[in-house]
Amino acid sequence: MERLWDLCVASFWQILIPGPTMTIPLTILSFAIAMVLAVAAALVQFARLPVLRQIARFYIWVIRGTPLLVQLFVVFFGLPHAGILINAFPAAVIVFSVNQGAYCAETVRAALESVPAGQLEAAECAGLTWGQSIRRIVLPQALRTAFPPLSNSLIGLVKDTSLASNITVVEMFLAAQRIAARTAEPLALYIEVGVIYLIFCTVLTKLQRVGEKRLRVYG
Repeated sequence: MERLWDLCVASFWQILIPGPTMTIPLTILSFAIAMVLAVAAALVQFARLPVLRQIARFYIWVIRGTPLLVQLFVVFFGLPHAGILINAFPAAVIVFSVNQGAYCAETVRAALESVPAGQLEAAECAGLTWGQSIRRIVLPQALRTAFPPLSNSLIGLVKDTSLASNITVVEMFLAAQRIAARTAEPLALYIEVGVIYLIFCTVLTKLQRVGEKRLRVYG
């Protein structure tokens, strides 16, 4: 028992360091790009633009209907056979962004549709263009509504980044795997990395609640 404790203490920083240096940057960058994709896909559906709407629906259908791990393998291991070579970190960013974008697009679309149609009509009667009405009136309200589920998606993405270990991205889970392979103590080390992910997600959950309270106050 003492040996396991010493191992966990010694390995803690080795597992934690890839958190702020790899896991968090991967999460933030991927989610930022995903939000751009999500808002764009949601808006073309909300505006009912014929061709773009079908493209958006097809994108969402394909991405939500296929496993994230398969998408990672297609981009990192599959595309090189088509002459497209992408390094591990950019490949992970691309896949996580596209994947989260599809799920968040449905969240944003539902939030847009929850805004009363009369507000858009009133804005247009006041002389605002459709784009100005969306940007100034509809989208801010929709994003306030979408904040809780989008925050949940961000928390889920933190955990999903562990899958990047399968394409050699040295994040926290891969660091734990390497130590477990060297020490032959997988149970203790996998529990330890799970606790570290739990800490990260707990912090984000606290921030989510703070954000929700502020939205209620200023909304």
